[in-house]
Amino acid sequence: MLIYKIFRPAEFAELIARGESAGAPVDRADGFVHFSTGEQVRETAARHFSGEDGLWLLACDGAGLGPALRWEVSRGGAAFPHLYRVLRAADVVWARPLPLGTGGHRFGEDVGAG
Repeated sequence: MLIYKIFRPAEFAELIARGESAGAPVDRADGFVHFSTGEQVRETAARHFSGEDGLWLLACDGAGLGPALRWEVSRGGAAFPHLYRVLRAADVVWARPLPLGTGGHRFGEDVGAG
């Protein structure tokens, strides 16, 4: 199952340059990297990245993250994937720009497909 992380440009640049990242400031403060499922990521973008352009959408294989990935109840009582270690560039299955359109961010049709 693919899970998703949204990065701002500087956060994505750090991942590429260093080969790993502790995530966004909120991730560092909380002690884990916040992820969303395909069903959750659009709401995550709308709530936390509204109006922001230049974002990156990263997909990771949840099973490949091993025991450091924990599913914990968060927004609305839903279980969200949280990574309790740094995110490594090698963990990323794919990364692509997340463009901002007139109605919000434009996700590919494959996001949320599993």
